[in-house]
Amino acid sequence: MEDQNYEKDKVSGILKWILLVVAVTSFCILAWAATITYSTVPPRPERIVMTSGEVLFTGEDIVSGKGGFQKAGLMDYGSMYGMGSYFGVDYTAEYLKQLGLKTEENIAMLRFSQSFSGLSEGDQESIKREMQRMLKGIDLTQRELVLPDPLAFAVKDIQKEIVEFLLNDDPSKGWSKAKALSPERALQTADFLIYSSMTTVALRPDGSSSWTQNWPHEPLVDNKPITAAFTWTWVSYAFTFLLFGAVIYIYEHYLNHRDNSRREFKLIEFRPLTLSQRKVGKYFLIVVAVFLVQLAVGVLMAHYYSDRTSFYGFDIGKYLPFNFLRTLHIQAPIVWIGLAWIGSALFLGPAISKQEAKGQGLMVDILFWATLLVVAGGLLGNYLGLINVIDDKWFWFGNQGLSYIELGRAFQIGFFGGLLLWSALVFRALWPATGQFRKAIKDFFTGNIYLEHLLWAATINIAILYAAGMVPLTGIEKSFSITDFWRWWVVHLWVEQSFEFFTVAVSAYLLMETGLVSRVLAERAVYFELILIFLGGVLGTGHHLYWAGGPGMWIPIGSMFSFIEVIPLVLLIIESIQQYRLIKETGGIFKYKLAYVFIIGAAFWNFVGAGVFGGGLINAPLVNYYEHGTFLTLNHAHLALFGAFGLLALGLIYYCLRYAAGNRAPFTEKTGYWAFWLYNAGLVLWVALNFLPIGFPQLEAVYEHGLAFARSMEFYNTTTFWQWMRFPGDVVFGVAALIMAWDFWVKLKPVFKPEQFESQNKVPLK
Repeated sequence: MEDQNYEKDKVSGILKWILLVVAVTSFCILAWAATITYSTVPPRPERIVMTSGEVLFTGEDIVSGKGGFQKAGLMDYGSMYGMGSYFGVDYTAEYLKQLGLKTEENIAMLRFSQSFSGLSEGDQESIKREMQRMLKGIDLTQRELVLPDPLAFAVKDIQKEIVEFLLNDDPSKGWSKAKALSPERALQTADFLIYSSMTTVALRPDGSSSWTQNWPHEPLVDNKPITAAFTWTWVSYAFTFLLFGAVIYIYEHYLNHRDNSRREFKLIEFRPLTLSQRKVGKYFLIVVAVFLVQLAVGVLMAHYYSDRTSFYGFDIGKYLPFNFLRTLHIQAPIVWIGLAWIGSALFLGPAISKQEAKGQGLMVDILFWATLLVVAGGLLGNYLGLINVIDDKWFWFGNQGLSYIELGRAFQIGFFGGLLLWSALVFRALWPATGQFRKAIKDFFTGNIYLEHLLWAATINIAILYAAGMVPLTGIEKSFSITDFWRWWVVHLWVEQSFEFFTVAVSAYLLMETGLVSRVLAERAVYFELILIFLGGVLGTGHHLYWAGGPGMWIPIGSMFSFIEVIPLVLLIIESIQQYRLIKETGGIFKYKLAYVFIIGAAFWNFVGAGVFGGGLINAPLVNYYEHGTFLTLNHAHLALFGAFGLLALGLIYYCLRYAAGNRAPFTEKTGYWAFWLYNAGLVLWVALNFLPIGFPQLEAVYEHGLAFARSMEFYNTTTFWQWMRFPGDVVFGVAALIMAWDFWVKLKPVFKPEQFESQNKVPLK
């Protein structure tokens, strides 16, 4: 990168050190909270027995059953503690209700020798209170837990029912049997599911609440919100309004002023493409291919909700069970968004530095083929693991069975290595010469940090946080609560911290290098937004841990900091409006309008999907208590992931394609605009005709009847019309994807012409 004497800005200098303090403090608090979480998760008795001494199951059975749960990919068919797929039942809620119903029936037969339904209202109420005392009195801290006979016999009945369910197809529920489980492993899996349900009702030693803060809502067993859920909901709303005022004041006073500082125009000057830039083209083709696969799989999954027995007469479950489709569907966006960002960063590096690092083209090729091998091998392993072709080595090469973190551990390690290599390649692309390399490192560690450093730091941040999903490295964690704690370190911190970090840094950098804003203003804005992102994105992880069996401290931490996640998104919207005005003022001079339409669209959907439908609608503890595990979460996930990060990824590709075209080839934007507006229309149709018309009635069903009912086929059968209404949005969205795929191909063809490359490469880079 050319040596420049950048302007020193006092405001940026102050914000830089505030960011450092906030980042370190946030992660220190998260680490401290992790130690508390480890010591307060639900304990496992060594043995759970009947009064006769008969062993129902052991602590080792629970751990082995957790392995069976993951091996069979059950989190991609239903959910555990409300987390996973929303197609099937929530196992914790369903078997909690079954424990209550069967225990009631057993008490009735023991006391009155007749069915519960045949008793008087007074006797039923008496039995119900006794059942509730029995379930809440389960003491999981005991080494040998003795269950009263009515409850013990209920456990035995449920064990048989779960095993039967796991080992047999049930087309009416869209369920394909768990081929990865033997009868013995299926029984242990049943033990794990029953134990997990017990944690939701069994009281902690102090009697304050269950191990999951009384979640899920189930009137039958008297599970209802704890007082802290009420208190911290209102405190969080007030705290958020206070911060809104403070942030707007700081932004207007220090950041939003006339921009008279020197401008830079590195990316306006189109240069001949380097070898590594041309090799990036194949990354973008794979992005399109994986994106189209994801859409096709999403259509098949949506059909399961509408018609669970077949796909227009074809028995799809026989070959592609729902849990594998979901595995593919939720990992595909990580792949194509990740490849888009990887490819774009590698493409833009030489454009920024105006040089090509030695051997960069070869390294870009190696990274591409290594990534393709890891992803393809991992997805194949997912499928082979679920159908039990990979048996004993499922942990290493099969399906991890954790939502969004599905790759076998060997492939996870490979993917992590690929992310580290990407970060290294971005670094050498930005600072290709030896002297630049050393100076960049020295500047970074002495605090002389510029926007280029932040752009690179975002890449290493993404890589490092992925490693959290590999705790422990060589085997499964015994506690699901701890497993999910680390899973959210990847999923939430990636989306709300790492991805936002990359989004803010790359958007500001592109604005700066196309001359729309000065470096001074760009760096101020990035530092300020990153401070807010670290505050909300790191500690905000706690809102996923309210009901996962962790300590009650996650309710105040999660609610307070989850709510402020929306504030940096508001700033992104304000900046996107200003950016749009700047672009309009340039008239026909600005060459990246199409790319910036996608980037501005990403800012909008980031605010709506993550802010309005995330922090605003579902994160409040009291609301989340009832909402958790419903279609309203699906609404948030789709809008936030594609709307925010998907559109940004596509915008970055269009940015690279425009630079590649330069002044040498025509660059038509009309096709891309069609794709953009059709994507937006598809998102709106999904929200208006599918997610919300199902989500709000489901929320009401939870409040009135409990989560088990709201996640049952009985409820879903009432939503068939709205399930089919997903179709219009799918069609519009699919058309947009096909249009964009064609547009990418047309624009990429000149990049692959060797004769054009040879002639252009004769032009010196400097």
